[in-house]
This record gives sequence, C-alpha cells and structure tokens, in this order.
Amino acid sequence: MSRINTNVQSILAQRVLNQNNQGLAGSLERLSTGLRINRGKDDPAGLIASQNLRAEQSALSAAIKNAERADQVVNIAEGGLNEVSSLLTELQGLLTTTANDAGLSTEEKEANQLQIDSILQTIDRVAASTSFQGKKLLNGNLNYNTENIDSEIAGFRVNGAKLGFGETRDVDVLVTQSAQVGGMLMQFGGTSINLASPEDTFVIEIAGNKGARELSFSSGTTLATVAATINSFTEVTGVTAVASGDDIKLVSTEFGRDQFVSLKVVNDGGAAGDGVRDLDPFNTNIVGGGAAATFASLNNGKTDFGQDVRATINGITATTKGTSVAINTDFLDVSINLSDSGATTLGTINAFKITGGGGDFQLGGRVDIAGKVSLGISNVAVREIGKVSNAGSNYSLADIGSGNLLNVEDGNLSVAQEAIEQAIRDVNSLRGRLGAFQQNTVGATIRSLGVSFENTTAAESAIRDTDFAAETASLTRNQILSQSATQILTIANSQPQNALALLG
Repeated sequence: MSRINTNVQSILAQRVLNQNNQGLAGSLERLSTGLRINRGKDDPAGLIASQNLRAEQSALSAAIKNAERADQVVNIAEGGLNEVSSLLTELQGLLTTTANDAGLSTEEKEANQLQIDSILQTIDRVAASTSFQGKKLLNGNLNYNTENIDSEIAGFRVNGAKLGFGETRDVDVLVTQSAQVGGMLMQFGGTSINLASPEDTFVIEIAGNKGARELSFSSGTTLATVAATINSFTEVTGVTAVASGDDIKLVSTEFGRDQFVSLKVVNDGGAAGDGVRDLDPFNTNIVGGGAAATFASLNNGKTDFGQDVRATINGITATTKGTSVAINTDFLDVSINLSDSGATTLGTINAFKITGGGGDFQLGGRVDIAGKVSLGISNVAVREIGKVSNAGSNYSLADIGSGNLLNVEDGNLSVAQEAIEQAIRDVNSLRGRLGAFQQNTVGATIRSLGVSFENTTAAESAIRDTDFAAETASLTRNQILSQSATQILTIANSQPQNALALLG
C-alpha cells in the first residue's frame, strides 16, 4: 500500500536509528571515561555499591596515612628515649667509678658529681624538648590522667586505655590468692644458742634468690646477734631475720614464687630447741601446722618458696609476679604494684579511675572506638623514673643530684644503684613497649589496611570500570547498525515518490 501523508517505514527507520545512535553514544562515553557506570541510570544498584566502596577506599587510604604518621610520632619518641638510655648507661659507669672510695680523691668525686648533675639536667631537657609538631612526647603530656587512687596501690602505670567521648573508667583489682614470701622459723628454746659444749659451733648456710652465705655461731650467742648477723648479708642473700623470744624468723625480702629461703645446717653442734618449722602459708606472722624438723636433720637443707599474688583486673585474669598484676587487652593495658597488705588480703580493691589523657591514633577506616588505638607514654624526667623505696623512704633518680640523699660524694650509693637500675628498667620497658607498638600494632595495621585497600579497589573496579574488550565489540556493532539504519531511512524516505507513477 502506497501512502504519502504518513511514511510508516520512515518512522520505523528513525526510531531504530535513534536507538542505535544512543547505543553508539553510550559506548563512546564508556570508552572515553573508562567507566561502565557514569550516571545512576547506567546501573542504579551498581552505582550504590561502587559509591560505598569508594567511600571505604578513601577511609582506608586515610587510615594508612594515619598509621604511617603514628609510626613517625613513635620514631621521634624512640629517638629521645635512646639518648636517655645512653645517658643512664653513662650514669651507671660514673656511680661504679665513684664507689671505688679508697682510690678516689675528694676532687675526683666532686668532678664525677658534676658530670652526674649534667646528665640529670640533660635527661630532663630531652624529656621536655622531644616533640612532634610542638606536642611534647616524653614529658607526661601523653600520659593518662587518674584520680581516686587507693592506699593499697603502691604504684601503677597505664599503658593504654580506650575511652569514648567524655568517658571515664574505673580499674578494680580482685585479689583471689594472696602473695607470699618464702620463710621458716628456727626455734632454740631460749634467747641464745645453747650447744652441747663450749667448743662446739652452730654452722648454717642461709640462701635466698640473691645468693648464699655460711655463718658460724658459738654457744651462748644471743638470738638478737644471730639475726643481726644474718641481716648484715641481706643484700647478698635476699633473706631477712627477726628475733623474737626464743625464735628467729627467716623470710625473703620480696614476695613471689621466684623468692625463697633456704636453710642448711652444716653443723648443729648439738643445739637445743625444737628445730625448724614452717610458717603459716597465709600469715607469716604465725607458725604453720606440722612437726618441727630438728637441726640435725637439716644437713641436706630445707627450702620454702614464696607465691605470686593471683588476681583479676576488671574481671580479666591478670598476669602476676610477686605483688604486681597486669592486663593487656585492646581496651585496657595497665600494670599495678600492690602494697604488701593489698597483695596478701583477699578481696576487691578499687584501684583508681582513668579520667582521660593518653595518645589516641585512628588506625581504622571507620571512626569509632574499635578503630582507635590508645597509647600512654610516661614522663621520663628524672623525678619520675628510678623510683625505689628503702627503709621507709621513697627515692627517685633525681635524688642522685648534688645535695640530695643519694649523691655520690657522701650519699647512700647502694640505694643510688637501685635507683639507676630501676630507671634503666623504666626506660627500657617504655622503649620495648613503643617498639612493640610500632612492630605489631602499626606495622600489622599498615599491612592489613594495604590488603583491604587493594581488595576494595578491585571490587569497586569490577563493578564500575569499563570492560574494554566487550565495549569495543559493542561499539563496532553499534557503528554498523547506525550506518545500516541510516541507509534504510534513506530508502524509506524515497518510497512515497513511487505514488507519482500512479498519477501518470
């Protein structure tokens, strides 16, 4: 049928040509942008998924940079601590040199004290000046703020605590097993040693975790003298003695399963008395049950070991040593030294409250408490490290300075040695903790985030990027169809002219 007013074939050809041109334009757009999805209509669900993945990519990329920044911060802190460690090593050498009293003149001691003062000042200066973008790292600025410290807490350190916005955290210690010292009781039946004959001697070997000494006593020696003699070697043996009535109590100087008291009777000399008895395992102030071992039967020795405290911190089983308890979890990392009474009394101790502070690093892609890592860096100024107790007095590394009780000119060098050793342990412990943070926390996080970023990028690419092989084939097809539709439209437009033949 021939029509002039309406060319249906032309309309059909135009529609197909438009479709083919749209397909061709889409292929050209995808090939030119490299993206399969350029707008929502291309793939609504795919667009949503790819946009979510792009947001995750951005977060992961920022988290990787945050981890690298955290590593840089710790590197700077480690540099300062390395210098402090070197200064403490030099300080140890000066103390040992100055202890050679008979071989040094007064002037040499004064010169050594001047060097020590200079070292202490330098340590304080390093602690005050080590910083990252103006933020001090070793002066306690990144330490945690605490309050309500219980009297049973002899010392503590908060290494890490994750706190939400405005949040505080109570730290509670539940002592489930008391700490114990090693100990035993010698019973002589009188206030002095009574031997079989005046020519006999009472020879014993006292040993503890620090060492051993053999001691000899004659008949008639008072128990007070025996105890004083044993105590004169306490720094060598780690054992103290207390005389009371007709008894001498021997106990280790510290609590814990690595502490012990060993007594060997080399020669009993026919000593009178009941012999040696155990102390009560829960109260060393009273005698335990069981019969006494005679002095003559202890030629092979008798040993009693101490016991570590056992406890939980905020419901988590703590690692313990002596009177010290500690936990290390993702949300709380604390070390606590209990007082002697606190470690030997079963029950709950409301240790302290953490109110803030510390250093927070955002190492996760999502900003929440799970993606945050908290790190506490304590103050390494000389007044804050090397803290020790002796004879009821507390000291720190600062007390080694001129005019203080532990100075090397006329101070107590034994306690000064303890302070320096403790300061070295404090700094080494902090360096080790920061090293573990870099190696395990930061290093592992960077590697893990790198893998996550790679996989997220691959997933986003699979959804959104153009498959050039398939799209090139589609382009060729659309080009051919477009050209074919153009030719057909030309033919369809010429068909109405055939109607002129009917008018001829």
